[in-house]
Formats: sequence, structure tokens, C-alpha cells
Amino acid sequence: MPEIAVAAPTFVEKLEASRAASRVLAAATTEQKNRALHAIGAAILRNADRVLPANELDLANARENGMSEGMQDRLRLDYRRLEALEAAVLQIASLDDPIGETIRGNQLPNGLRISQVRVPFGVVGAIYEARPNVTIDIAALALKSGNAVVLRGGSAAENTNRVLVELLQFALEEEGLPPEAIQTIDEFGRDGAKDLMQARGYVDVLIPRGSAELINTVVTESKVPVIETGAGVVHVYLDESADEAAAVEIVHNSKVQRPSVCNALETLLVHEAVAAQLLPPVIRRLRESGVVIHGDERTRAIVADVVPATEEDWSTEYMSLDLAVRVVAGLDEAMDHIHRYSTHHTESIITNDLARAERFLAEVDSAVVMVNASTRFTDGGEFGFGAEVGISTQKLHARGPMGLPELTSTKWVVRGSGQVRG
Repeated sequence: MPEIAVAAPTFVEKLEASRAASRVLAAATTEQKNRALHAIGAAILRNADRVLPANELDLANARENGMSEGMQDRLRLDYRRLEALEAAVLQIASLDDPIGETIRGNQLPNGLRISQVRVPFGVVGAIYEARPNVTIDIAALALKSGNAVVLRGGSAAENTNRVLVELLQFALEEEGLPPEAIQTIDEFGRDGAKDLMQARGYVDVLIPRGSAELINTVVTESKVPVIETGAGVVHVYLDESADEAAAVEIVHNSKVQRPSVCNALETLLVHEAVAAQLLPPVIRRLRESGVVIHGDERTRAIVADVVPATEEDWSTEYMSLDLAVRVVAGLDEAMDHIHRYSTHHTESIITNDLARAERFLAEVDSAVVMVNASTRFTDGGEFGFGAEVGISTQKLHARGPMGLPELTSTKWVVRGSGQVRG
């Protein structure tokens, strides 16, 4: 008999299936979820021969379409990165399950016992660009926290994400969980992204990851509640007490280790008292790695062959081997600059002065503030979360790298024995 063609599910049918799957996941045991995570981890490397060719096709399209090197780096998967994804998934499996955790509670004078406990959001939507690793990260965190997830990964990574979602769904089905708990709407294109932003009642929270333009679009147009992740105009300030060797290494690592990501350094601020001493070795090391320096007048007076910085440079997230450098009068001017131009992502001070370090930590209003450390540590994996949903730069509910607890809400549970209110 000829095969009967089965119509592909509509957008609404996918969302309805996600809501149904979310109810199953909410009741799943930690053991069930962990088994599925281990199945996902195993599937990633076992199917490298499917994932990597699909990714190379996406990269070829990206090169043909003139995608920047920084964005291509975000898009690229190789065997080492697949190993890192597997390790992240297994670490998530090893973490405590937040669902059912009691946040607070007590017994009232009338004998009622009340407790506030963590519960899943339900259905989490994610809109992101050219980042196939996010497909695995968000899906794994959503699964462990009992949420279904609807993914819009963008056209740039469409081939890679199609394969990854198939692997994720197969792993869920293998372990007796609904495959509809992880879905992609990439086939609906830009209209799908717009519809996801309007899907209030189907989707409980929406998380955008990507360019400032993408994030701003989602924040302004979405009817679904949004956890705002932010672009990374990230700063390091070299205080007058900064150790030269530490300054050279921390600045280099912050900028060069992976320049295409949101926690990479974009603006370096240097105290005027040590600029002549610190800038030459710091910039020499950066230039050895191909970094182009965009400097203010005082920087250009100290170091030769520096591109004149414009006003636009101070607010630019380069995502490339470019760095803006400014000499400042001291900590107050450095913090004023940060307050004006920062996207409130990550800022670091290099200093041996405890009082100035504590002022910086207290007064700089960013999701992550650091002392004597590379900005590249602002990362869910580095913070011990296994992976991250994103770096939240807002102040409601979640801020900084978002792991399992940030994908939960709470509800109040009241246990009584016949009490009525007088």
C-alpha cells in the first residue's frame, strides 16, 4: 500500500503539544530526567558524523553570505566543542534538582502549614542566532528543571539545529518522556519568531540570546514575559595599584581567549598615574595576538599606531579582535564611564587596593562585577551550573548567568486540618 502523507503540525499544534508535554515533565522524577540527560549526552558524540557535516553546511552558507568571523565562530561546532557539550549535559544531570525545593515556610497560629516550593515555569521559549550550542544548553537545563522548551534557532544554524533537535527528541522518547518537550519552530521562519513572541497562554517565558537588535526586538514586541539577556560592552579597569603581570595576563585573556562571545572585554580603562607604565606591555601582548587598538588621545600619546577612538567605540560590542582603550583620572571617572556606556553585563577591576576594590564591587551596577579576574569567567559552566540559559542583565527574577533555579517559579502549598477563616 502507498504511504499516507502525514501533514506537518501547525505552529499552534506544536505549542499545544509543548503544553501537554510540560505537564508530564513537571511530574517526572529526578531519576527519569537524569536518565534522559545521560541519553542526550551519549547521543551528541555518537552522532558527530551527522552533526558536524550539517554544521559545515551552515558554515559554508555563512561564508557565502558574508557572515563576520566572530559570528562564524559562534556558529562553529567541532569534535572538541561536542565533547564540551556532552560534559555540560552530564554536569547538569549531576546537579541537585530544584523542583520541589522549599524556599521558605512556617506553621501559622491556626495550625495551617504553609510552604513556598520551586516549580517549573511550564513552557520556555528561546529565540537565538547562530549558536547551535544553545540548542543543547537550553534544552538540557529546561529538561532538568521540568520545563518544555520551544526553540527558534535562526536560519544561520538551521541545518545543525535540525539534527540536534532530532537527537534530543529521540533521547527523550528512549527514556519514556514526550519528545514534544523539545521542539523547534525554525521551519516557520521569521513569522514563527514573531508568532512565538505573541504566544501568551502557550508560552510562559521567553528568553532571547543574540545581538542587541534581536534582544531589543523581543523585549519591545513580545506579549510573553521576557527574561532579558544583554549584549556585552564589557570593561576592565586598571587601577593605579594594579600589578603589571596580572594586568597583562587578565586583559589578554579577557579579550583574546574567545573574542566573539558576550563576556569578552571590549573597553579597557587605565588610571592616568600608571598608563605610561602599563599600557605599553599590555598593548604589546594584545598586538601579538592581532588585536587592533582604538584609543583616546592620551592613549595615542603613549602608544604608537593606535586607531583614534570615536564616541561610537565606547558603546560598541566588537565581538572581534578590536579593543577600545581610554586613560582616566581615577576610579570615579572609570565608574562614570562604565555607568554611561556599559550594558550592565560584566566589569572587572585590577587592583591591590582593598578599599577601591570594595567600592568598585559596591557601586558598579552590572550583573557580574569582579576583582583581579578575567571577564571570561562570567559563564554558567564556569560558575558550576553545567551550562547557562544566558546572561541576564535585567534586575527582575534572574540576573547574571542563568542556571536551573532561574528556570523555575514558585507556588505556595497550604496543608490544613479543617481550618476555616473567621
